[in-house]
Amino acid sequence: MIGARTYIGTSARDRSGHGSHTSSTAAGLNVANASFFGLAGGVARGGVPSARIAVYKVCDPTGCDDSNILAAFDDAIADGVDLITISIGGSVTTFKSDTLAIGAFHAMLKGILTVQSAGNSGNSSYSVGSVAPWIFTVAASSTDRKIVDKVELGNGKTFTVCITSFIRVVSLLVSHNKFLLILTRQSHCQNETIFLCSVSYMGQSLIHQFLIFLETGYVG
Repeated sequence: MIGARTYIGTSARDRSGHGSHTSSTAAGLNVANASFFGLAGGVARGGVPSARIAVYKVCDPTGCDDSNILAAFDDAIADGVDLITISIGGSVTTFKSDTLAIGAFHAMLKGILTVQSAGNSGNSSYSVGSVAPWIFTVAASSTDRKIVDKVELGNGKTFTVCITSFIRVVSLLVSHNKFLLILTRQSHCQNETIFLCSVSYMGQSLIHQFLIFLETGYVG
């Protein structure tokens, strides 16, 4: 890291971990022996480990102010950065009202590419929040890799667990029957979003199909 500015409070320090996460995705150094709790071991690295990072902190737990975002764009352009990556998003609006599109357009005029996350919605139509043609929009990805391990319940029964999604859904393969181990949180309970539901919202017709693991906090 070669520089840091803050537009919220007095410190550019990352208090929530989001900035550190996105920075390491962009330019994290090679980390040997990385794994998912001992599984799928290997080397983890960011996109360009040799890159140098300048940080512009524009958000706090209350949100991200438009004026701070535009000020950060202006400063990044004036500082002579080669690339701007921003993991902030929202719903689609007109370009003249889209703060990120406006800031990225100014950067584009100076020959600086802006890379923005597509958003956290989907997989469904019209779920991308970054649509300006002068922005390089990057969506989340998935993998077809399966991680297999065993889960032992309190009653002594052991299940073979096949993790097919790193975020929510886990398949339990028991004999010839398939069950789902669902990581859940309080939310609306619909069949297509069952993994977001709390047990208290589930009908008996749904509960018998699943083993439920309740998470205690929000996972982004």
